[in-house]
Amino acid sequence: MCLICGWVYDEAAGAPDEGIAPGTRWADVPMNWTCPECGARKDDFEMTEI
Repeated sequence: MCLICGWVYDEAAGAPDEGIAPGTRWADVPMNWTCPECGARKDDFEMTEI
């Protein structure tokens, strides 16, 4: 989950509009990837249980 805006990355869904295929594990998302909602860096995300 993005700590800035609250957007949640779902590994099953990926982020196809941002070039992240469905099924991509969070650990495999590139470090230079940014939040599609607010532009925060991957470092600004925190794992949460849903």
